[in-house]
Amino acid sequence: MMPVLLVSAMLAPAVLGQAPVVQAPPVQAQVGDDAGAENRPMEGETTPAWRASVDRGLRALAALQNDDGSFGRGRFGRHSGITSLCALALMADGHLPGRGEYGDQVSKALEFVLSNVTESGLLSAEATAGPMYGHGFSTLFLGEIYGMNPQDTRVRDTLVRAVQLIVASQNAEGGWRYNPVPNDADVSVTICQVMALRSARNAGIKVPRETIDAAINYILRCQNDDGGFRYMTALGQSAWPRSAAGVASLFYAGVYEGDSITRGLSYIARSDGTNAGGPMGTPHFHYGAYYTAQTMYLAGGSWWRDWWPQARDGFMATQERDGLWVDHQNGPAYATAMSLIVMQMPNRYLPIFQR
Repeated sequence: MMPVLLVSAMLAPAVLGQAPVVQAPPVQAQVGDDAGAENRPMEGETTPAWRASVDRGLRALAALQNDDGSFGRGRFGRHSGITSLCALALMADGHLPGRGEYGDQVSKALEFVLSNVTESGLLSAEATAGPMYGHGFSTLFLGEIYGMNPQDTRVRDTLVRAVQLIVASQNAEGGWRYNPVPNDADVSVTICQVMALRSARNAGIKVPRETIDAAINYILRCQNDDGGFRYMTALGQSAWPRSAAGVASLFYAGVYEGDSITRGLSYIARSDGTNAGGPMGTPHFHYGAYYTAQTMYLAGGSWWRDWWPQARDGFMATQERDGLWVDHQNGPAYATAMSLIVMQMPNRYLPIFQR
């Protein structure tokens, strides 16, 4: 198992500028029956129909790859973040560069990402605003690749620079926003960076402890009384997708227990969009499902047991006949990658999904 990122229980105010410091929640009972679901496969977790659905999805996703190794078309063409998510979806079935049926597709995606890093370390091929989403997903991809093959110096060098950019662009509140400058922040972009930092840290890349402590403080300040999370620290309503991202952020920052976790999980369970009619039933469905799957899996116990069977069957029911999943806003590559990552949580292959 990969090393766990350790964080302090008291958050250091020196790294937060003028932002007030929130005390970390008191430790309570273990969230799940065990340390997450990674060591506790449940009976009937996977089925032959599930395997057939995953196989169809993998074939359909691989066929979407462009000649330059990228994934995504139209306004999301040549997109580093979507390319990285698609590669992660293939890796979630055990396919790696030089290994597996889709190893070549992962290799080509890796070459695309590595060939589109700027002098600042920003991983972005697309000429769009808000590149930190793509940078976070791409850094996560490189962290998972490097963790499995630490001899690749190209990946290490690019990963180190990508991490340095994330650290340097954290704002005074402790979060991140669309662009790599330390101005404002939101929960949605912040989870992408926290997850990327966790993957890099697992792979042996140095991540400053104060960066993680500041991120925890920011995330906790975005939690509402109902247990859900608002978009920014300013007052706002809770919503399912960003609440799943908020709890996932705490998990990947090393906070697994406490009142904030319990209330967050309870909010997600009662507002879960995967129970609201499938992809067309909830805004930002695939984004929310992606993080909900991770929170329930990392929480383990009854959280995972109660959520997974219904989510699995829901994804199988909404898969198109050609093997893809639909997202009219973000495109089939994004929707299918996100769906396959959720569907393959029981494979337990990606290091990032381990405590």
